[in-house]
Amino acid sequence: MQATELYGRQLVLTPLAAKELPAETQKLEALHVTAQQLQCQRCGSLLDRQLAQLPRHQFYCYACITLGRVSTLTSLYHISEPNDFPKKGELTWQGQLTAQQAACATMIRHQFEAHQRQLLWAVTGAGKTEMLFPGLAWALAQGWRVAIASPRVDVCLELYPRLQAAFSNLEIALLHGHQTDPYRYCQLTICTTHQLLRFREAFDVLIVDEVDAFPFAANPRLGHAVEQALKPVSALLYLTATPSQDLLRQVRRHELGLSYLPLRFHQQLLPTIKVTLQARWWAKLKVGCLPRPLRRWLADYANRGQRFLIFVPRVAQLAVVQAAVQQAYPELKGLTVHATDPERLAKVQAMRASNVQYLITTTILERGVTLPGIDVIVLGADDPIFSTAALVQIAGRVGRSSERPTGLVRFICQSYARPVKRAIRQIKLVNRKGRRLRASMPVVSPLD
Repeated sequence: MQATELYGRQLVLTPLAAKELPAETQKLEALHVTAQQLQCQRCGSLLDRQLAQLPRHQFYCYACITLGRVSTLTSLYHISEPNDFPKKGELTWQGQLTAQQAACATMIRHQFEAHQRQLLWAVTGAGKTEMLFPGLAWALAQGWRVAIASPRVDVCLELYPRLQAAFSNLEIALLHGHQTDPYRYCQLTICTTHQLLRFREAFDVLIVDEVDAFPFAANPRLGHAVEQALKPVSALLYLTATPSQDLLRQVRRHELGLSYLPLRFHQQLLPTIKVTLQARWWAKLKVGCLPRPLRRWLADYANRGQRFLIFVPRVAQLAVVQAAVQQAYPELKGLTVHATDPERLAKVQAMRASNVQYLITTTILERGVTLPGIDVIVLGADDPIFSTAALVQIAGRVGRSSERPTGLVRFICQSYARPVKRAIRQIKLVNRKGRRLRASMPVVSPLD
């Protein structure tokens, strides 16, 4: 094993597998075992001794088993991050930022320089990725190691080509659970938040995109992974369009700096939500009958060739809805997709390439996926599975391109549930702030 494979990493190995490691490799305890406590040193989980029991009084961590087994029969092996990057990345992106984006980008860079923690709160479609470029260029020029992590594989797959195009002379590592390529030591890494569990004191700058998304927001192990992957002196940036109350409390306590942008990159407002109340919509679909409003919308899409997404609350509803759509409008070509679909990434790419006109999906596509020129329909938007943040993110799939900065967001509900009302109210609030901010302002170079 090459030393570079262990720079800033913590790999789980048996004593036999660790025999040929470089001399500077540090051997670390994998499980901390006392009479009172059993704790995994990779994911930080406190473990139930009975659930973690192995034969002969050995133990393992069941909490992070998907990344390979940590046990008392293994150790963690690590080499301190040397920042050994002979060729530093340069920004080759030639685009322009609006004045509002440039102000956020400047603050981000200053916070990187000061090794501070911050939150970038920007509406969906504000151009968060582009706002990172000046700060990333500065950090890479210093020889710093940088990572951008997201809870969702789809987000990582969308970020990778955009970052590779913006820093075309830089090799970028892409890490997620579905990949087959071997690990490469790179100055810039794009990865899922689960992959951060393999790192220790590696990054000078760590950016966590979609920080409020599942599973990051509900998994304390992933918060531990972020803290563990950061160097003792480092900068941390959270990105989101729908910050949690916990993040906002950290801002109020001055534990996080804040950059806020309520306007999209093309200066247009968020699309507003149009709600149609429809009793027994699911009962009708189960017998192959499209609710009248849905039939009317699909007929229009079939005539115009308009692309669209249909969101449903549950996986079991996907095939039922698709069968009803295909029976009524066989000329419409579409697919279903959900989180555990083995062809999920290929199906999203088919939609992105306009090989299909629609996708019927669960909340897996609520964020992180840009499909220009689409409309959105949410069936059962009042279902408890749809939080306010999820509904706002779903609405944000619409109008994400300069060529079509507007579009339709349609909800079919049996009632005006609280999350629906709050999503409508939140978008109206952000749009009021966006109107006040919107003005004839010049664009600036990202390097100004």
